[in-house]
Parts: sequence; C-alpha cells; structure tokens
Amino acid sequence: MTVAEATTLPWWQLRARTHRRVRAWWHARLPQSDVTQLSRRNVYILPTRAGWMLAATLAVLLIASINYQLNLGYLLTFLLAGCAAVGMVVCHENLRGLSMHLLAPASLFAGQLAVADVKLANPARRPRPAIGLALLDGQHWAWADVPAQGEALVQVSFKPPRRGLHTVPTLVAETRFPLGTFRVWTVWRPAAQVLVYPAPEANPPPLPAGEPRAGHGQAGMARATGEFDGVRAWQRGDPMKLVVWKKFAKTGELVSRDAQQAQRFELWLDFAHAGPVDAEARIARLTAWVLAADALNLDWGLRLPGLEIAPDSGAAHRLRCLEALATT
Repeated sequence: MTVAEATTLPWWQLRARTHRRVRAWWHARLPQSDVTQLSRRNVYILPTRAGWMLAATLAVLLIASINYQLNLGYLLTFLLAGCAAVGMVVCHENLRGLSMHLLAPASLFAGQLAVADVKLANPARRPRPAIGLALLDGQHWAWADVPAQGEALVQVSFKPPRRGLHTVPTLVAETRFPLGTFRVWTVWRPAAQVLVYPAPEANPPPLPAGEPRAGHGQAGMARATGEFDGVRAWQRGDPMKLVVWKKFAKTGELVSRDAQQAQRFELWLDFAHAGPVDAEARIARLTAWVLAADALNLDWGLRLPGLEIAPDSGAAHRLRCLEALATT
C-alpha cells in the first residue's frame, strides 16, 4: 500500500486493510504441522461481548455499593467477580492441554467438498466439553465433547477453488465453557495437502477411435461406433472372462472384449485431439474419457503436454492419469 493510497482511503477501510495484512503476517509465522499440542504459548483468551457487559455491570454495582454503603451490594459484586475469575481459569484450562491430529482428506473432484477429520485427544482426567473447530473466518462450527483420557473426532469441510494440489486451510479451535464470558482459541496451520481432480465433462462425446499399433498398418480401421474397438457386442460362445461385467452392472448390456481388435489398436486419450479450444475444457473432457474407459475395463494411454502415460488398465493406472490431469 502506497502513501498516496493511505491518504485517500477512508479510515475504516484503511483500518480493515491494515488488520488483514497484520493478521496474514502473523499467520504466516505459525509453523505448519498435522499434529499440534495446545499450551500456554499458542492458546489465547479475551472477553466476549457478554464478558464486557458483565464487567460493566460489576463496575456499576461497585460504584452503587460504595455510594450507598451497601454491604449486600459489596457481597453480590465480589461474588459475581469471583465467579467470573474462576470461569476465566476454567475456560482456559478447558482448551489448554488438548492435542489435535489432522487426518489428510481423500482426493476428490473439483466442485466437491473435502472433508478433513481432526482427532482431539484429552490426556487429562477431566472431560473437555464444548470444543469447537472451524475454518479461519468460517461460519460453520463443528462441536465435540472430549471425554476424560479419551478422544473425539471432529469433521471440517471446505471446497477447494480449482483442480490441483491444495493445502488444508487454516483452522481455529475455541471454547467458551463454562460461562460464555471468555473466548479461548488457537490458530492452527495444517501441513496436509489434498489432491483435487478436474471435474469431468457433463456430456462428453464418445471415446475416440483406437490408433493402429506399430507394425499393423491401417488394416481394419477402428469403427466410429461411440466405443473403442476393443469392445463388441456379446455373442453366444464368448468366454465369461471376456465379458465386461462393469458395463453390464451399470447398463444391463452384455459386451465382450475383442481380443483381435485389442491386439491391432490402442486407445489413446490425447490432449491435442480432445476438441475444445480452452485448455480447461480439454482437461474436463479427458477426465470424462478416463472414467469411461476405466468403467469399460479397457487399456488406454494418456498424452498430455510434456507427458505420455503408456496404455494400461486398472485402478492404479486410473489414479495415475487423474493425478496427471490434476497437476498439468
């Protein structure tokens, strides 16, 4: 922010911008870890609005008791002040001493919610009620009561902005137990990352035709039937091991793998021939083709700019191709 901007901005906007920058600088200094132990060094406490109202009420009661020499007024004032002081200590001890362990979220497709599991462990002999966990500046809180010398599992969800590898957002844990007059909280920067696959195209075109293998020439060109030539309609006498059971389970249609066609043709999902001009649209189409080819239990290869994955099949091959599409 330049000096000219500082002099032209209204004071409230300047204050908000300064607050964001100071908080970003402070959070950047926090260490990243998937396991954190809450202690006096990373647990903070401040009065809530109800706490400030209680302080103002106690001040009024004290002034009135002094002015009118009310012994019962003194008793009530100091009794309430003592309860507030004890509540402050209990509130701080309710969060201090807990340990939090983040379980990395599973990979997902863009547009879906990532769910992070956080395990709260309580080594003390007393329970820890009303422990809340949420994203920094988030509005949705997940609450749990941690038993004495036990554990509790809390789930926090977030939506990654796009495909790729993303770090789990900064989390906040807090409690206001028992009176709600004090807020005790901690800020936690996890180190875990979540891999976001591209969202598949909603209505993709059929799989591309197979490419002739080297040494087989152009004989028997692939048919443009909407499916790769390695699959054909089931015929009486086909061995059961050639039936594509995944497709039968989804559509009820019996199809068989054509061993001869599979020997002559290879299915390549090529970024250069995916169709749309936009790169993200091509990535979405390739993702849909990868899922379709895997559902048909075909052997397929993937060509991306600067990367070529040889034809194969199976879950490991599918995950490898999806990871390449996510990080391209």
